[in-house]
Amino acid sequence: MSDYKNILVAVDFSEDNRKVLGRAIHVATQNQAALHLLHVVEYTSSMYAGDIPLPEDLNLDQDLAEQAADKLKELAGSLGVGDVDQRVEIGIPKREVIRCAAECNADLIVIGSHGRHGLQLLLGSTANGVLHQAPCDVLAVRVGG
Repeated sequence: MSDYKNILVAVDFSEDNRKVLGRAIHVATQNQAALHLLHVVEYTSSMYAGDIPLPEDLNLDQDLAEQAADKLKELAGSLGVGDVDQRVEIGIPKREVIRCAAECNADLIVIGSHGRHGLQLLLGSTANGVLHQAPCDVLAVRVGG
């Protein structure tokens, strides 16, 4: 196994986070590597297609990012890694994972993968996008059914 120095873990606050983060903590401990936690808040404008205009002072993305930062801190603390680098970014998940991996000099990205097949795989997933664009090794932890 390679000697990893910086490990970026992408979390999405699903039920499977503990499994993904647990695997990353194990690898980080074995390699005495720094751990970096990342959650990406997707742009709300891409989810909203309504005809009713939203108020200009409404900043959903920032509000969601602040809530996510609190959840990330709570998750990290519950697993005993509350003192590690924690990042919340707003954007397209696979792009932000790749950008943050380069930013923190990650030599390993740990991400959950649902093992999609057929049409779901063709439509793409964050794990698949990261796997094909990552500048470093990727550990895809099988999660879900």
